[in-house]
Amino acid sequence: MTTRDVDDRAKPGQDEKMEWMRLAILVAALGFLLGGTAVAHDASTYGGLYRSRNMGGTWLNADAGLFLNAALSVAVDPRDPNTLFLGTDLGLLKSPNGGRGWSREAPEQIVGAIFALGIAADGAIVCAATNGVFRFRDGAWREASAPSAALPARTLAMSPGGERVMIAGQGGLFRSVDGGASFSHIDAAPFDAGLARALALPGAPANALAAVVEGRLLFSTDGEQRWQDRSPPDIAGAVETVSADPAVSGRLWAGGGGRVFASDDLGLAWRAVGVALAEKATAVRGIAADPEARVIVLATDRGVFRSEDGGADWVLKEGALPVHLEAGPLTRDPTDPRVLYAIFSLVPYDQVWQQAIEGRSALARLDRWSLIGTFGFVVLLLGGGSLLVRGLLRWRAGASATG
Repeated sequence: MTTRDVDDRAKPGQDEKMEWMRLAILVAALGFLLGGTAVAHDASTYGGLYRSRNMGGTWLNADAGLFLNAALSVAVDPRDPNTLFLGTDLGLLKSPNGGRGWSREAPEQIVGAIFALGIAADGAIVCAATNGVFRFRDGAWREASAPSAALPARTLAMSPGGERVMIAGQGGLFRSVDGGASFSHIDAAPFDAGLARALALPGAPANALAAVVEGRLLFSTDGEQRWQDRSPPDIAGAVETVSADPAVSGRLWAGGGGRVFASDDLGLAWRAVGVALAEKATAVRGIAADPEARVIVLATDRGVFRSEDGGADWVLKEGALPVHLEAGPLTRDPTDPRVLYAIFSLVPYDQVWQQAIEGRSALARLDRWSLIGTFGFVVLLLGGGSLLVRGLLRWRAGASATG
């Protein structure tokens, strides 16, 4: 037997390996092409975080490299506005560079959807996740003492100094007077009706708190002992959000039924601001305005709207922003009120909230027919690849025999 005969006998095995390698390259290329179109950050296909530095005039994506189903909350470090914390449906993320890079915070401790997030002036953080309330201080995350009824928390309000923290959870309203280390239930009759969807601490008087519960704007000035209904008359029973103006002392903003209202005396008297949005059923989630109340920005379940004439005309902001996804509450940079952050969710917020209550995993959000379709595609791909390899091997064997 010659050396050439040995080489010829080795060829079929080598050819088989080469065909498998070619098939692997083909499958990898196909996966790259299919996957490449799915992972590009298109504002129309993902939720996420967006930032405006000019009071909502223009927006840019602020979560580079992330592909989120739902951005649920955001907080800006008042000591360094480039440090951001982002609550998502799958945990807490941190960026030390204004959103150019992100890392997971305490993944072994903080689990699930995070609707409630706040940072005090000294950098202390309170984060309410599906599995607990957590507090970051002195370089470490620690679980706070909080009743199980506080979880999951829908919203959070923190005093500037951080000593007073209010959380609205599934089972009512909860208060902390030690910077979020421990929480106690507030036995207040108004909150027996349902969940508080928005909270605001006006700052003065010191114990003032505004809360939106079952469409009513409730107000307390004595440490949550007694409550008054201070809803704007035109949307009584349909209030959706409330916020304290950081630039004008005593000014509150409220929204509901596609309308915006302002009060300069903590809700004792209200005035309608501008006209209603074109779609009156639009849910208002967040309000931000300049001190003159000329430029007003609204976050809604239909996107972000902006007015430059005190609400006389509303413009739906498009461009970098999603135009068909739900927006959550607006967040302002504590060092520069002109800087706004808007969050968007691919999954409706009420649905994410319900999933958090039920403790569903991320896989529960996948549509079963999508799973069946994906499985069928994989089976078809593998089966077709197997047939292709067999055909190539048979062809090679026939060619070798005739040669």
